[in-house]
Amino acid sequence: MLASSAMVLLMVPGLALFYGGMVRRKNVLTTMMMSFVAMAVIGVQWVLVGYALAFGKTVGGVFGWDWDLFALQGIAPTKLYGDKHIPELVFVMFQGKFAIITPALISGAVAERMKFKTYLAFCLLWSTFIYAPLAHWVWSADGWLFKLGVLDFAGGTVVHIAAGVSALVLALMLGPRRDVARGTAILPNNLVLTLTGAGLLWFGWFGFNAGSAVAVEYPVAGAIAGLAFTTTQSAAAAAGLMWMAVERWHHGKVTSLGLASGIVAGLVAVTPAAGHIRPGSALLLGALASVVCYAAVQMKTKLRYDDSLDAFGVHGVGGILGALLTGVLCFTPVAGGFSQLGKQAVGVLVAIVFSGLGTFLLATLLKRVYGLRATEGEERDGLDLHVHGERGYHFDQT
Repeated sequence: MLASSAMVLLMVPGLALFYGGMVRRKNVLTTMMMSFVAMAVIGVQWVLVGYALAFGKTVGGVFGWDWDLFALQGIAPTKLYGDKHIPELVFVMFQGKFAIITPALISGAVAERMKFKTYLAFCLLWSTFIYAPLAHWVWSADGWLFKLGVLDFAGGTVVHIAAGVSALVLALMLGPRRDVARGTAILPNNLVLTLTGAGLLWFGWFGFNAGSAVAVEYPVAGAIAGLAFTTTQSAAAAAGLMWMAVERWHHGKVTSLGLASGIVAGLVAVTPAAGHIRPGSALLLGALASVVCYAAVQMKTKLRYDDSLDAFGVHGVGGILGALLTGVLCFTPVAGGFSQLGKQAVGVLVAIVFSGLGTFLLATLLKRVYGLRATEGEERDGLDLHVHGERGYHFDQT
């Protein structure tokens, strides 16, 4: 679990590289900072109140709380988490890494135009009022979606649907980048970074999914971890191949960005299903995820919204697909069928409505306090210089 926790944290710099390579040179630092800063903001918030809100004693089934969990003051180093045979502090840190990366995913939709200070405040508020309650509903033994029987092995609803839908809401509220609105092509500054980031994400995702077997009764956890590890690899590989095939059919070329996007789409889709489906089903799920997410990414041009780095098209759509198909493809702890599909649909709908409405309300509040969007001059010159007084690359800028 210590190793899995470290692997999940490594996904954050992986995400920073993945996103940073896709924006323009003038915004690479700010974009990467939006991922890195979540490690600091949520790293503090999770220790103080986040864990208590997500995994404390339930308050009306809405959220958790226990004063002994405030700042983790009541957790002795020797205390074990439930019947899982691991120290609770290890479980706290493992879950904390999930809480860190989730708001960082949202940044992909608002890259190159959202105010940095507003993003910082949004991260803190969103994690406290959206992520923590949703995690309590789905993953706490007292959560109402958990009791309903909704399956989310490693975060399809809690992480990817919530982040993806919230990203879409923010993108719509911010409006398109000015260059996009004028029809100017936005070219990635460094796809080498993006490919490197995709590789780190794939590596870290094994900790993300396989490590989540801690939620399964000991000693079965080891076997389920092996299953989750295998299905994660299978879905990512199938998705990468399928995205390349679809891209070759659609555009006549296979791109590095396409391969990276396909890999991530497969990883997203298998996240809720990893410990519940067979490897063959994971291959099918990964392939379907690439087809559906590819179509979703293409639709943003027709629908004229600017999800800068396809956070909704990959994470939101991939998470929805994976969560629903978990109800069809699962074989453990229950067999898939219409009953389980119905439960999964409830979980998906709740995650969409709660995260979407909550994000709208938080963004509306922050718009009045700080404003959401950078000025025209800041956007034209790049946020790196205006926000941080730095440039990512010190060579000819012409």
